[in-house]
This record gives sequence, C-alpha cells and structure tokens, in this order.
Amino acid sequence: MKLEDYSYIYFLGIGGIGMSAIARWFKAKGYPVWGYDKTRTALTEALEQEGILVHYEDDVAHLPQEVLQHKDQTLVVLTPAIPAEHAEWAYLKIQGYTIKKRSEVLGIITSSAYSVAVAGTHGKTTTSSIVAHLLHHAGVDCSAFLGGIATNLNSNLLIGKGEAEKEVVVVEADEYDRSFLTLFPDIAIVTSADPDHLDIYGDKEELIRTFQRFISQVKPGGFLFLHEGTDPRLTDLVQEGVQVYKYSLKSGDAHVENLQVNGRWFEFDVVSPFGNVEGIRLGVPGFHNAENTLAAILAAQVLQVQAQSIKAGVEAFTGVKRRFEFVYEGQGKVYIDDYAHHPKEIDAFMSSLLALYPNKRIKVIFQPHLFTRTRDFAAEFAESLSKADELVLLDIYPAREKPLPGITSDIILEQVTSPVKELMHKDEVVKNLLKNSDFDVLATLGAGDIDTLVKPIKNILENNRYGLE
Repeated sequence: MKLEDYSYIYFLGIGGIGMSAIARWFKAKGYPVWGYDKTRTALTEALEQEGILVHYEDDVAHLPQEVLQHKDQTLVVLTPAIPAEHAEWAYLKIQGYTIKKRSEVLGIITSSAYSVAVAGTHGKTTTSSIVAHLLHHAGVDCSAFLGGIATNLNSNLLIGKGEAEKEVVVVEADEYDRSFLTLFPDIAIVTSADPDHLDIYGDKEELIRTFQRFISQVKPGGFLFLHEGTDPRLTDLVQEGVQVYKYSLKSGDAHVENLQVNGRWFEFDVVSPFGNVEGIRLGVPGFHNAENTLAAILAAQVLQVQAQSIKAGVEAFTGVKRRFEFVYEGQGKVYIDDYAHHPKEIDAFMSSLLALYPNKRIKVIFQPHLFTRTRDFAAEFAESLSKADELVLLDIYPAREKPLPGITSDIILEQVTSPVKELMHKDEVVKNLLKNSDFDVLATLGAGDIDTLVKPIKNILENNRYGLE
C-alpha cells in the first residue's frame, strides 16, 4: 500500500492521542482530513481549529461527500477503541473501503525513514518526547509521533523540514493490541515490559513473546536500549548485527552517577558507552524521568548529538502534559497532575513525590482505569497508593470495557493502609475540596477523564477558595 494512492483521509476515533497526531500529519501534508469521535474534548477542538472537520454522532449521514463519492481514493484510519457495533465502521467495511489500523498507517509512514521507536508498558511517552526534543533542539531534522502533548512543542506531532537525505522519525511504539509489530526500527528503546493489557494478552508470557517479536524487528546494524530490569528473555530473538545495551539508574552499560535532588531539579552525570556526559540538569522531576532521560540520551548520541547540545536540550525540556505536571504552587500548597495508571507508574510517581516533599502531607485522588486492570492488580494498586497520607478513590473509568461482576474501586480501597481513605464520585471531588484542604501536596492520578478536574481544582487553589463553603 502506498499513501500517494489516496487523496482523502477519514478517521474513526480521531480524538485519540495517537490518532490525532497522524491526522495532523496528513493535514500538514496537504490531505483533506475528517473524523469521528465519541466525545468532544480539548484535543478534538484543537483539531477543528486547525481545519479538520470532526463530528460526534455515529451516523453514516455525517460521512463527508468526498469520502462517499471517492471510495477508491479514500483511506480510513481506525483506532482499536472503536466498538464492533459501530455503524460508520460497518458501512465502510461493507462498501469495501480501504481501512487500516492506526498502527499500520504509522508503520507505512515510517517505513522509509530512519526510525527511533520507544516501547514499554510505562515510560514510553516521556522517553519518546525527550528523544524528539533532544534531536529537534540540536537541529537534527526529524519528525515525531508522540503519545502525549509535549509542552515544548505544545503538540503530539513534530514535522521535520524534509531536507535530510534520510528522514529521522521518532515514534511511540504502543504494545496495546500488538500495535508496535508494524514497526521496524533502526533504534529501539524498551523502558519496561511489566504485565499490563492482560485483557489483550491473556498472561505475562504472551506479553513477553510479543515484546520479543517487536525486538526481533530492529534492523541489522541497529541499536537496542533495554532497561536492565526487564525480563532477560526479551532479547532471545534479536537479529544478528543489532547492538544491545542495558541501562538503568544505578547499573548497566549506561547508568547515572552523582544523582542529587536540588529543589525541583534532578542533577546527575551520565555514564554511557558512547561517551560520558556530566552536569545534566533535568527540570522534570522524578527518578523515573531521570532514567527515561538516560535512555533518550543514548538514542541522541547514536544520532551524533554532542554532549553540550544534550546538556542544553535536557535543561530546556519542559515535560509532557499530565506527566508529573505542576499545575499549581503557592500559599503553602502544591498540585501535580499525572497520567499514572499502572501500579509500577504510581509507585515511581509516589517515590519521587516523597523525595521532593519529605515530611509533607500528601493527598492523592486516583481514578482506576479499566475493570480488567483493576481486577488484575488490585493488591499492587493498594500497595503503591498507600504511600499517600490521604487517598480518594474514584469509580473505575471503563474506557472500552463493560463492567465486570464484583470489580469496583472497593477492592483496591479495602487493601489500602493510608490513615485516611475514602471512595468518592468524580462529581463530588470539587465540592469536597472546597470543604477539606488539609494537605500540603495534592496529586490527581489516572488515565481516564480525571483530567477534567484539573482546571476546577486549580481554580480553587489559585483563588484560595478552600474552606470557604
């Protein structure tokens, strides 16, 4: 399949973070782009402002006339989140349209480029964003498809100038639905391979086998940077000629030395097989972010970014929306929002928070994401969340899933050991916060729609309204 064979692009599920990046890419390349999504969000509104028509009703009547009249010239891009009973999808299938999953299109876009793919059950969005930022900041002509809004770019998409002999493309390699198997990278980073998406994989062993397949697709002569804590079997199928390096904060072929927390800055030296870099200053806090930065630096070094440019690039990196994002600081209170939705992510977040704010009262509001993930990791969630002095648990955000009998937020709460803990409906959070402000540090965590609380909470804190109602 060749993209030049198509003149019109239609997206089913255009508001997803990965889908919207590809939609923006097609728009920037001059294609007419339309899309459907279930819900109007800030992201879909941004797409509309950029000239992409989006509708929110699953109705064939909303399909653009150009799409209806030019079947053979229309490419339909599909997200796995679209349900099987979706009317528009059913119609387009029956009519014989070319329908490709988001991951397949990403594979086609990157097939002729020098690609850097960042995989992992957590850490991939931040790591891929840092890679893209370091390259862009150093003047490397590159494009990037990211799974979050990089604050330096204010976008999930970076488009290169196309002046290089071979384009460099940075992509987030998503393991959900085995999407990353469409990618054949020159450089691969695997940040983690902890059990997740067991609704897709069934068990940890199948997840490991799928990561092995992804790693086997790194091109001969390429590079694999693997977190030292991952399963050693991941490299069983690596192709001959691929250079494999392990990394972690404390050990491996690449690691960090002299790590210090200085206010909000994490300062450290990097020991790397491609040359050590001293005096790194990272303004996006978190031990896990220092580790993600280490992996990104290795990729940048392979692409000939020099030490001084790396140092300047890291110091200039301002993070990713909803990844340890400081929303408010003032009047003795701090509010941070984070996308953490897996126990390992929450554990990493909480460890970093405790290092930044020792002896402070920490309140966490967490929205579990998916019934299956809650079922599979309830005990692990409880353990990581128990590091908070006060925990508010919201109802499970179902996303693509139907409810499971007996699976509610209660199965986490009953195992939490925090001194103060309670269940709360999302709609009650703001009202409760107006009455109860007994905290120094507040964090909202989760991958569902908990982000809709960020602005109202920020408003309460900025206007010193807590305790007034």
